[in-house]
Amino acid sequence: MRLSRTYGLVCAAWYPPARQTVEEALAAGEVDRRSAADLGYTALPVSEDIAPPDMAVAAGRQVLERGNCPAETLSMVLHASVHHQGHDAWSAPHYIADRLEAREAVPIGLLQQCNGGAIGIELAVSRLQGDPQAGPGLVTTGDRFLMPSWHRWRTDYGMAAGDAGTAVLVHRGEGLHSDLVLHSIATTVAAELEVMHRGEDELNADPLGHSPMIDVRRTKRHFVRTIGIEYFTKLAHDRIRSAVGEALASCGLAPDDPRLRHAVLPRLGTKAMAEAYVPPLTECVSAPLLDLGRATGHLGAGDLNASLADLASGDWLEPGQYAVVLNGGGGFTFTAVVVSRPDTRH
Repeated sequence: MRLSRTYGLVCAAWYPPARQTVEEALAAGEVDRRSAADLGYTALPVSEDIAPPDMAVAAGRQVLERGNCPAETLSMVLHASVHHQGHDAWSAPHYIADRLEAREAVPIGLLQQCNGGAIGIELAVSRLQGDPQAGPGLVTTGDRFLMPSWHRWRTDYGMAAGDAGTAVLVHRGEGLHSDLVLHSIATTVAAELEVMHRGEDELNADPLGHSPMIDVRRTKRHFVRTIGIEYFTKLAHDRIRSAVGEALASCGLAPDDPRLRHAVLPRLGTKAMAEAYVPPLTECVSAPLLDLGRATGHLGAGDLNASLADLASGDWLEPGQYAVVLNGGGGFTFTAVVVSRPDTRH
């Protein structure tokens, strides 16, 4: 989407204190050495007793405080997730808005699989562009991956899942602090790839009706047998090139602009990223690739938002320097955002 102006972002990621190292997972027989090598993770954050919405609330409080943003001024609370939020037939976004005392915000839940946090930012920007009276938008994510429903090392190929909450405050900048400046956001779609996570299964009436544990490996094996991984790779590369190209062009950055310091990858396994994300990204930009996920794993709906938090809190960008941050999610959608470090903090 073309932005009519830039927007300020305040970003945070909240991780539980417990970690499972890859050595611990190997010793417990939860992952084999070949898979561990393909994934390339060093550790995963693990939450046994803190539910995903509470992790999102913790991150939300951080960004509201740092942004000097009163919760009652928020116009939206958008919450994205992949897995169970702690209760059934219940609204986690309303819980988060209540805990943050965002009494005037409209709570909205997003089911966009692993690209939910990125889509939340796009929707928050759309609200701000479409309604001059709308207050800032808060985008949160929260996911926790526990057995018996989700095996963090074995449920899917190409990733292992870490637990975390993230929050991104999106605002116009009037009197509020900004960690980063959002210059552009672009999303592309390949809806024909939804079958990768469904396989040949019929749609059933009950959760976990197809298998006692969520087993994405099973549906992906069917996809590879019947359609072929080359079909996915070709479409993914095309959509990634389109998203990154649009994001750069819409804010006037050339692929080789020296101000573009980093091209940030999703938090998937290293082998999966080398096949699906690295080739099209290196075709689109000359900036060095940045992988921020080796000690977190894949964070469900929160990968892109956690990477924004890392860019905001670390020394990756000097004032006036840019990064393009890439993400994708099952279905499929691919999103690229371009952000910079503000020349003047506000």
